[in-house]
Amino acid sequence: MASLLIVAGALGAAYGGFNYTKETHEANIGPLQLQIMEKERINIPMWAGIGTVGIGQLLLLIGSRKK
Repeated sequence: MASLLIVAGALGAAYGGFNYTKETHEANIGPLQLQIMEKERINIPMWAGIGTVGIGQLLLLIGSRKK
């Protein structure tokens, strides 16, 4: 779990967000099918990525002390 947080936080800090495509409208006119796809972007603040890496490192440290 901690390693996943570290990797996710590093990717979020490096790329600053991610893009995805969503379907907004669809129409069927006889044999024709029309679709409108829109690209969306979700921005991830730098502080959130760095904070996630820090939480992952903290979890690794706590986990190693319990053993």
